[in-house]
Amino acid sequence: MPQPPEITDSHCHLDFASFDEDRDAVIARALEAGVTRMVTICTRLGAEPRVRAIAETYAPVFYAAGTHPMSAAKEPLATVEDLAALAAHPKFVGIGETGLDYHYTADSKTIQQQSLAVHIEAARRTRLPLIIHSRDADDDMARILADEHRAGGFSCVMHCFSSGPALAEAALDLGFYLSMPGIAAFPKSTALREIFAAAPVDQILLETDAPYLAPPPHRGKRNEPAHTVHTARVAADLYGLDYAEFAALTQANFDRLFAKVASHQAAA
Repeated sequence: MPQPPEITDSHCHLDFASFDEDRDAVIARALEAGVTRMVTICTRLGAEPRVRAIAETYAPVFYAAGTHPMSAAKEPLATVEDLAALAAHPKFVGIGETGLDYHYTADSKTIQQQSLAVHIEAARRTRLPLIIHSRDADDDMARILADEHRAGGFSCVMHCFSSGPALAEAALDLGFYLSMPGIAAFPKSTALREIFAAAPVDQILLETDAPYLAPPPHRGKRNEPAHTVHTARVAADLYGLDYAEFAALTQANFDRLFAKVASHQAAA
């Protein structure tokens, strides 16, 4: 049987308890589907040892760490030094996820912005990509990213992008990437698909955000990295590309942004 085209799940949460009973099988299914690399994200620095251990256990898994904006008011404020120290690990490949979330936690917007600034400086210092979560905060996010980028360059991916066209344009203009989640494959997500269709294909990544937001035909169930392929097929159709061609493009995009992953694999 021919091997499926290789793709990458650029954002998942393999440390979550919903994977504790079958993590080996989840990763095996991903590999079988052609998802040959996964970046598992630590959202609280206190959980970093557990997330790191998963990356150390599974060759296809890399990791990133930061303080999720919804936890910014509950967790100790990270320092640039904290994050830079983590970057010494060979499989630590990104800063975050960080960002702004005003949907449920608008009352902590000040500390969220302070935390975001720390993560941005860590991304500059380490030269690792910033991983941004943004929800109901489009104006502030566009302004902060533009201001910070003028103050000193950094690379960035807008994780699980489901915001409006203005934030998409602002991020793309800065040279950042949009990561397409399973939401983009939902039948009613026409407006979101239009945003992605208008974006340059060389600034697109794929992700699951597993265990959340499973695309059809798994919607409503636990998401997992293998399901990246369903979103990828929707995206290939959106760009009018053959699936294998689109997969290869997104692999090149990922390698360009997450260069440490490519370097690690080349050295292995």
